[in-house]
Amino acid sequence: MRHPGLEPGSIGEADAKWLNGPRLGGRGDDFFERARLDEVNVAVMNSLGFDKRPEDTRIVVAMSGGVDSSVTAALLKREGYDVVGITLQLYDHGLTVGKKGACCAGQDIYDARMAAEKIGIPHYVLDYENRFSDAVMQDFADSYLAGETPIPCVRCNQRVKFRDLLAQSRELGAEAMATGHYVRREVGAHGAELHRGADPRRDQSYFLFATTPEQLDYLRFPLGDLPKTRTREIAADLGLAVADKPDSQDICFVPEGGYARVVEKLRPGAAEPGDMVHVDGRVLGRHNGLINYTVGQRKGLGLGDLNENGQPLFVVRLEPETRRVYVGPKQALAVQSLSLREVNWLGNPGEPTENVAVTVKLRSMTEPVAARLTLGPGGTARVDLDDPQFGVAPGQACVFYSGSRVLGGGWIRREAAAKAA
Repeated sequence: MRHPGLEPGSIGEADAKWLNGPRLGGRGDDFFERARLDEVNVAVMNSLGFDKRPEDTRIVVAMSGGVDSSVTAALLKREGYDVVGITLQLYDHGLTVGKKGACCAGQDIYDARMAAEKIGIPHYVLDYENRFSDAVMQDFADSYLAGETPIPCVRCNQRVKFRDLLAQSRELGAEAMATGHYVRREVGAHGAELHRGADPRRDQSYFLFATTPEQLDYLRFPLGDLPKTRTREIAADLGLAVADKPDSQDICFVPEGGYARVVEKLRPGAAEPGDMVHVDGRVLGRHNGLINYTVGQRKGLGLGDLNENGQPLFVVRLEPETRRVYVGPKQALAVQSLSLREVNWLGNPGEPTENVAVTVKLRSMTEPVAARLTLGPGGTARVDLDDPQFGVAPGQACVFYSGSRVLGGGWIRREAAAKAA
């Protein structure tokens, strides 16, 4: 199906320097050969894996108003795909007026609309504010009250973008939904696989661990083989105004990093004071609410941040039942094994799931470390780390890898972390 009045290539001629760069499928020169074959109506797969011409293939692009999703839409349109841009309004944009690096509200919706106009594709804004509040913001607040450190952008992908928006894309007759995430989708012997982005500095696979096999089959990630610098070059070459726009922040709805204020607004009375306790049992002072602390935190403890041996103190454990914040030396943070909930498994059918050698990421910005994984019943799993790790925070994700491939992941449980000897 075509959109009336829209013709392929309406963004104009692009400079040769980006046309000669990496292509959507990461296949190099054979991309051009496929395009030439399509032009003479030879029945071959197009660059997104569909047995039809690009102009007969509708693709919905999730446009946040940033450079990544804008370039994704532009590249697909340039190939001749029937591209539809959709932007979600997820929260009250008044929360982030004047904030650089927000997404999905206010200025960002305008930027997405202007990018779509420049590219020459239809663009729609869907009001998902209530869904986002119910599925993401309420969970965010509850997690902090439970002594966890949540990752709302994972919940947003899991419960809004890759569930509700994906369903909307199907209703629009789209063959696939594309996003600007820096991950790679490869087709293996058992179907679509999720892999780390080619640029390790921009890899976003940690945030997509909850993507199901069914969702992965429908999704496409055209930027997975590109470095971010190349994406910005392409945006500049195409004359997109967002070429130099700052990257969005992880917690888009939190103004200036003040997450505790957001929690208090959603859960009045959440910042109840309590005792600050050393792991040896000594009460060292008082704190102004568990929601102001996270496991591994060193600064802002109000204790001079030093113990009697001149070593810094860290937040070791949060205990919401007693409103206690436990602190101790760095060694007290060491974790050798952990238990997970809500595990999403992306391994192949029939693969071993007990004592499997993997690497795992315990925070988005840390490097993967060696571990052994055993899946349990009811979406649970146990991870035994080869070496103790420090600052493992309940509520964060533990994501499993085999080489570049994402095997899945789960949420770190607070009550099941075991300290290293």
